[in-house]
Amino acid sequence: MFVQAMPLARTAEALRSGELKLIDFIEQVLKRLDDIDPQIQAFLPEEGRRERLLREAEALQARYPQPAERPPLYGVPVGVKDIFRVDGLPTRAGSNLPPELFDGPEAWCVSALKGNGALVLGKTVTTEFAYFEPGPTRNPHHPAHTPGGSSSGSAAAVAAGMCPLGIGSQTIGSVIRPAAFCGIIGYKPSYGRIDPEGVIHCAPSLDHVGLFAQDVAGIELAASVLCRDWQADATAEAGRLPVLGVPDGRYLDQASPEALEAFDKQVTQLQAAGYGVKRVYLLEDIAEIDHRHRELMAYEMAQVHKDWFAEFEPRYRPRTADLIRRGQAVDRLAAQAARDGQEIVRRTLETRMADADVDIWISPAATGPAPEGIASTGDPVMNLPWTHTGFPTVTVPAGRARNGLPLGLQCASRYGTDEQLLGWMRGIERVFQEETG
Repeated sequence: MFVQAMPLARTAEALRSGELKLIDFIEQVLKRLDDIDPQIQAFLPEEGRRERLLREAEALQARYPQPAERPPLYGVPVGVKDIFRVDGLPTRAGSNLPPELFDGPEAWCVSALKGNGALVLGKTVTTEFAYFEPGPTRNPHHPAHTPGGSSSGSAAAVAAGMCPLGIGSQTIGSVIRPAAFCGIIGYKPSYGRIDPEGVIHCAPSLDHVGLFAQDVAGIELAASVLCRDWQADATAEAGRLPVLGVPDGRYLDQASPEALEAFDKQVTQLQAAGYGVKRVYLLEDIAEIDHRHRELMAYEMAQVHKDWFAEFEPRYRPRTADLIRRGQAVDRLAAQAARDGQEIVRRTLETRMADADVDIWISPAATGPAPEGIASTGDPVMNLPWTHTGFPTVTVPAGRARNGLPLGLQCASRYGTDEQLLGWMRGIERVFQEETG
């Protein structure tokens, strides 16, 4: 096991106050990366990483000598998924294509993090073009198992305590699933709340920029500087626990028996902590939603890669190439109908929430624990409807499977209610902290 505690909120506060000396802390981070990343392989190799990072840390320290003037993420090292452009570092997107193809301005979210004091520790491993062809990254809880995908490196780096904050993306389940597999917090905001400019897209209508940390408070801190129009005072209603909805039916039945057994235990724990839980038959058309989502993803992937694929098709790995070919056969009108369907499903789910007086939908964050081996990143079906609708979604560690690997609880709320959801997640996180340690 290669996990180590490094909660973002506490680390950021200690760096801002000077309790943690920036240069000493960066040296510790670099030593941990050198010690364990050869086994986990969360980061892409970078010649001169130490010199670059220490130079940037020294410049940051000189710019902000007074603790009271330091920005929110002063000195926080960040792992950045390698589909996000970072000035000075190549972007390969987990592929064998020439990196020069992906040159362009730095991703907006990376610049925003830097502007708030963060330091880029390095690029993290992604599956090829954020689809299903995996990289070499392993799960810090058990290296014989996948960390999930496609944001595999960012999730593993945060779980292993190599950095307190990771940046990823989600097109189906690429933030929530690896966070659950690696036993950390994953946050997929409402669609568009974090600007995706400077990202190598998988499918623009479905792609979300997402965050990884070991603590909900840390996710709130990072979200407050990255989400559009963040309302710091729009937190959960004081003194009121949210009403939780269980989406019974075909959607929930997609989880494995072990995951459902664990989920029933999680529901019981939440009820014992005072949360009201309502069971609502929901998403009975999940197979149709799943089909439309994947058809739209294939269509848009083919559009994004139109010129690259025409020139470099032999360099694409089989599953990625198959998706692009499938997308080439999708009719433009069918793709538009799928986009229109996103809004219909969103309104339907929000209406059901209002009718049932439900604040948060809860469900297993994955069909089970992380699969053995790294040839597969696991199944994202439990995440798909919340990505399809653009709902803000968070997973928290919530117990362990029989093999000792982490399990996550997935929580989704109405579009645009990110602040309130994260506020409520503080309490839900506490319910499971004692068990998960």
